[in-house]
Amino acid sequence: MVEALLDFMLGPMRGIGDFYFEYQAIFNTLIVGAAIYKIYLRNKKAQETTS
Repeated sequence: MVEALLDFMLGPMRGIGDFYFEYQAIFNTLIVGAAIYKIYLRNKKAQETTS
C-alpha cells in the first residue's frame, strides 16, 4: 500500500530518484567538486582585487 501511495504522490520523480540513488556517489562527488571549485575561484578573485 505504501508503494502505491508513493507512486501516486511522486509520479515520475520515483524513476529520477531511483537513478540518483543508484549513482549517488558519482553525483555527490560532482556536486562537492563544483562547490570547492567555486570557492577556489571566489578566493582567487578576492586576492586579485586586493592586490
